[in-house]
Amino acid sequence: MRIAIYGAGSLGTILGAYIAKGGVAIDLINRNKAHIEALQTKGAQVVGTVQFNQPVTAYTPAEMSGQYDILFLMTKQQYNAEVVAQLKGYLAPDGVLVTFQNGLPEIGIAAILGEERVLGCTVAWGATMQEPGVCELTSSPDALSFSLGAISPQRNKHFEQVKELLELMGSVDIEENFLGTRWSKLLINASFSGMSAVLGCTFGEAAGPRASRRIVQAIIKECIDVCKAGGIRIEPVQGKDIVKLLDYTNPLKRAFSFFIIPIAIRKHAKLKASMLQDIEKGKLTEVDAINGAVSAFGRQVGCPTPMNDKVVEIIHRIERGELRPSIENLRLFA
Repeated sequence: MRIAIYGAGSLGTILGAYIAKGGVAIDLINRNKAHIEALQTKGAQVVGTVQFNQPVTAYTPAEMSGQYDILFLMTKQQYNAEVVAQLKGYLAPDGVLVTFQNGLPEIGIAAILGEERVLGCTVAWGATMQEPGVCELTSSPDALSFSLGAISPQRNKHFEQVKELLELMGSVDIEENFLGTRWSKLLINASFSGMSAVLGCTFGEAAGPRASRRIVQAIIKECIDVCKAGGIRIEPVQGKDIVKLLDYTNPLKRAFSFFIIPIAIRKHAKLKASMLQDIEKGKLTEVDAINGAVSAFGRQVGCPTPMNDKVVEIIHRIERGELRPSIENLRLFA
């Protein structure tokens, strides 16, 4: 069986290191030649809350050959049409592509590959690339978990094998309501990643000060409200019912929601949004697939999303060079 991680950046490198450490052959593929050369010569260096070095097999996309039974996809979602069409030729006829991307990518990928060849996975941990070949795990070791699901009622033959591979790193929850699981992750990304990118800070720094926490709280509330309007049941995260904890309909529950936000994110307080990392590298972000997805669904179900709309607007202005990530951007939410 041939396995690869396509788009092995910070998350993919750490996952690949754990799988290789577990004795399974896996190819790590990335366009960043410096990163690939470092992986080839020095191995994957995992630092942060967990530290180890693991020899890995790494290639650039130009060096790919043959077909894979399992492809883990970790590229940015805005390039899916091009990337997935290219990867189709590298996927075995009965192979499966497992997307780890943010937002709601499975439907678009299924249109290219077919529903039965697509699995979706969300992760409850974060990482940052420090330098080529060196990736920092920024979440607590007890937060290393995955949620795995399919949009097709017929599971691909490799489903159990994918689960076993992920278990080499952490626990795996099988989600029957996978759309609800996707929205759990989208809620976290829209609120904490969105504000991390807007303010130029970590998740914990966005959740701490009262002024920024109020915006985080409002974004969370919008995500919950659009799901209610659209008939989507948001799934718990690591056993915690985030809707029960963070939704509110009266001042008392609103105060409790506000109080608990920093506590709810404490295991990921040091995490810096991948959108912010993209901004720092001069790249375009996935904001349209994150906060923009909330706004789009809100329009579809007739539920206003002014805070998510504002995050999209601000991040696009940052991408154009009109603003920079800064705490001063809080004034734009007034």
